[in-house]
Amino acid sequence: MRILAIATRVIKELIRDKRTLTLMFVAPIIIILLLSVLFSANSTTNVKIGTVAVSKTIRSNLDNTKHVAVKTYDSKKQAKKALKDEKIDSIIQKKSSGYSITYANTDSTKTTAVKMAFKNAVTEDTMTTMKNQMGTMKTQLQTTASALTKVEQLLPAKTRAKLASQASTPKTTTKVTKVAKTKVTNHYVYGDSSTGFFDKILPILMGFFVFFFVFLISGMALLKERTSGTLDRLLATPVKRSEIVFGYMISYGILAIVQTIVIVMATIWLLGIDIVGNVFNLVIINLILALVALAFGILVSTFARSEFQMVQFIPLIVIPQVFFSGIIPLDSMADWVKDISYIIPIKYSGDASTAIMMHGAHLSTLGLDIGVLGGILIVLTFLNIVGLKRYRKV
Repeated sequence: MRILAIATRVIKELIRDKRTLTLMFVAPIIIILLLSVLFSANSTTNVKIGTVAVSKTIRSNLDNTKHVAVKTYDSKKQAKKALKDEKIDSIIQKKSSGYSITYANTDSTKTTAVKMAFKNAVTEDTMTTMKNQMGTMKTQLQTTASALTKVEQLLPAKTRAKLASQASTPKTTTKVTKVAKTKVTNHYVYGDSSTGFFDKILPILMGFFVFFFVFLISGMALLKERTSGTLDRLLATPVKRSEIVFGYMISYGILAIVQTIVIVMATIWLLGIDIVGNVFNLVIINLILALVALAFGILVSTFARSEFQMVQFIPLIVIPQVFFSGIIPLDSMADWVKDISYIIPIKYSGDASTAIMMHGAHLSTLGLDIGVLGGILIVLTFLNIVGLKRYRKV
């Protein structure tokens, strides 16, 4: 009976907690719908190839390949500039010794797609050349056979019979002409041939872990102070709400700084990832994201009544950050799906970190990403100040 009584009490408490019930049943449905939209989209990889001194046939074969666009350049210098500006994904240059291919290699799937497209284009060109040669040889053989027939008709009957007997047991020799293998030299702007998909998503994953842990720790810590009564006693004093928010942000911000540096440095050194740009710039971007996560955690903690409810907010706040951050390619998805990503903080930190790690970008060229993150931080801080008003009793 005691066990039943305890179970009954817990069930009644859960029923009274409408927020917990809503999060338990609504959050999984939302996550499943998001997964359905993201994974049911077309995952085709579109690539842009720049060509220099490549034959018209090869260019035509490449251009006829699905999801491949070809741009012709007069010089390697022009093509390299386009590659640096991310207008193309690779450069194919014809040289006397074969072909030289330069890959941006910031996306291994595009690198693989270019390799396959070029291989198919060369194979098709070789097959076309062999077919033309065989057609020419066939025409020549037919012409020769016709001429021999005419000559044979002019010969005496005995001579023709002798030639026919000799032709009945012919001795044939077949000469096989080997097709020269196309020599291809591969160059990689970022990484090497072993660079994979993980290298592409690593800048985003780095930001995700910074966001997740700072969000969770800051939210839980402030919630604990509120449930223990510390925050209520502080709000009972003449201290302004803005001073309380900034005080918490400075204290937890110091912790966020240390945690961000640890995560970034451990990721770089333990995994041995190539960084084209400045590591300090990478730390700055992730630090701004950590402050955004800090403000987010404080804001969410004002709506949660317990640590259990705080954890339940994770599927609604954190998981969408993963889906729309760029880990799952959004290029081939509907416009309304891509529009959602523009309100996701990790998208901007991921874009900035990718630009620094793979392209060597400077902070001065990342004004949009930094500006949006700063704007989100200001809005969340303002909402935190307003949110504390509900707990101030005087």
